[in-house]
Amino acid sequence: MKDLTETQKIRYDRNILLSEIGISGQQKLLSSRVLVVGAGGLGSPALFYLACAGVGTIGIVDGDRVELSNLQRQILHTSQDLGGLKTHSARDTMHRLNPDIAIELYSEPLTQENGLELVNQYEFVIEATDNFKAKFLVNDICVGSGVPFCHAGILGMFGQMLTIVPGKGACYRCVFGDIPEKDQVSSTAQVGVLGAVSGVFGALQATEAVKFLTGGGKLLVGRLLTYDALNLIFREFELPPPSCKVCRAAKHI
Repeated sequence: MKDLTETQKIRYDRNILLSEIGISGQQKLLSSRVLVVGAGGLGSPALFYLACAGVGTIGIVDGDRVELSNLQRQILHTSQDLGGLKTHSARDTMHRLNPDIAIELYSEPLTQENGLELVNQYEFVIEATDNFKAKFLVNDICVGSGVPFCHAGILGMFGQMLTIVPGKGACYRCVFGDIPEKDQVSSTAQVGVLGAVSGVFGALQATEAVKFLTGGGKLLVGRLLTYDALNLIFREFELPPPSCKVCRAAKHI
C-alpha cells in the first residue's frame, strides 16, 4: 500500500485519529473498491460518506435521470442537474468534495446480464435500490459470488438494514423469501418517505462498508436493524442461520 501524502494526512486526519482506523486503515480505504447500486435516496448519502472517508474506487450503478421529486432526499443532486443522469451528477458532486478518489460509472440498471461481472470487480457492495426485483437480484448475485453487501430499505418514517457476508449469516432472501406481488407492498411513490430517514440509513450503510474494509467493529451480520423515526426507536432482531436456496447453492459451489 502507498504511503499517505501530506495532503491526505490532513484530509483524513479525523479518520486516522480513530484507533479502529489509523494510518493503516486509511491506506486500506484508499486501496479499496466499493460498488453502490442506486444513486437515489439511500445511495446519495452512502456515496457521499464513502467519498468523505477516502474509499479509493467507488462504482455507481444507476440508469435513472434526476427528477424534481428526487431532490427532497437525494442529496447528491441539485436543481441544476434536472434531466441529467444521476451517475453524472453524483460523480461531479463527489469529485468536488474529494478529487482524491476514482469513480466508475455504470449508467444503466443492474441486470442478470451485467450484474455478475460488475459485482466481482468490487470488494463490498451497497444495495441502495428502490424496488424488490433489484434487491433480490443484488442479493442473489452477491451471495452466489461470495461478495459481502449491505441492504437497506425505507418507507414512510421507517427503515431496515442488514449486512450479508455470504456463509456467515442469513441473506436477504433467507429473511424475506421471494419477490412480493406487485400490489402486495406499498412504495415510496405511493405513501412517501422522509428524506432524513434516507440519510440515516445511507450513512449507516457507508459505515458498514468502512468497517468491513478496515476490519474494525462488529458488522450487522445475522441481525436485522429497524428504525421507527416517528417514535425514534431502533430495534434489533437476531436472524436464523442461512437457509434459502441461494445460500445452499453458494455453499455447494
